[in-house]
Amino acid sequence: MLSNTAVYPVRWDRENQCVILIDQTRLPGEYTTVSISDSTQMARAIKTMIVRGAPAIGVSAAYGMALGAREIETRDSTEFLKQLEAIAEMLRQTRPTAVNLFWAIERMLETARSTSSSVGEIQAKLLETAQEIQADDLQTCQEIGKHGVTVLPETPERLNLLTHCNAGALATAGYGTALGVVRSAWDNGRLNRVYADETRPRLQGAKLTAWECVQEGIPVTVITDNMAAHCMQQGMIHAVVVGADRISANGDTANKIGTYSVALAAKAHNIPFYVAAPLSTVDFKLADGGEIPIEERDSQEVAQVGETRITPSGVDYYNPAFDVTPAELIAAIITEKGAVAPQELYQLKTQT
Repeated sequence: MLSNTAVYPVRWDRENQCVILIDQTRLPGEYTTVSISDSTQMARAIKTMIVRGAPAIGVSAAYGMALGAREIETRDSTEFLKQLEAIAEMLRQTRPTAVNLFWAIERMLETARSTSSSVGEIQAKLLETAQEIQADDLQTCQEIGKHGVTVLPETPERLNLLTHCNAGALATAGYGTALGVVRSAWDNGRLNRVYADETRPRLQGAKLTAWECVQEGIPVTVITDNMAAHCMQQGMIHAVVVGADRISANGDTANKIGTYSVALAAKAHNIPFYVAAPLSTVDFKLADGGEIPIEERDSQEVAQVGETRITPSGVDYYNPAFDVTPAELIAAIITEKGAVAPQELYQLKTQT
């Protein structure tokens, strides 16, 4: 199993009153942590992907709100809430696609608004709420894993699962969404091997998913993104399991760029394609995936790998961080409340 620090990529340091993040930009070559003591530092950590993955971003944003609340010096409740909203807006600007960020921030604001007591008590309640969000996410991912293993295809041999990007312990409060399903399949003796797309341009699959699997002794094979269809054609893949950054009400799903291509290939080869995500990732306010904002990132992510430039000077770049997979390509969306067809998501709305 992963060590405690790896299981909890976001954790509260009670002694030093700060948040400890695993610096995911340095994995797998170097395991190191970063101490976050104020809301501006947290915003920067989210923006620069020291912490990444929709659920982990949500947990981090919650702690960012709690840290920000401690920075506010006024004892007037009205002024406190005004300044807290400014901190919330700063955090909202970091990553526009991952809905868990906005969900967690709103929950923290609701906590502050509904706590009818002194500013000091509101500050304490906000930290408590951030810790609850973290604990809830860990339990949620474990439930996703349990439900996910029940919908995987039945095969005479153990399963080979393909995943894209990283939706593991590092992307959540622990355990993972897509990798939560993988872990459950492994624990139940149903998994043979994980095939991890390297996931250009930031290589989260090659760096993070592979690292997590190695830590737990789960057999993993890293492939380049353009090998996925070939592996399916060769009968090497039984199912695809990915995470999500935002899901619209009709089941259209935004995930790391390249996910849509994998879904199309899976459909062409009659291979089930599953999305694993908590209900907090479903944005019921959006009718379909066309309304999901897509973050565009710095061109340097495409222009170079690490410090090495791989493209000639004078070319243009296009670097969307996410794409949207239409609901009709998705066999099931696996949540903590069970696995449902995309068109049945509305049935779970009352459970959020």
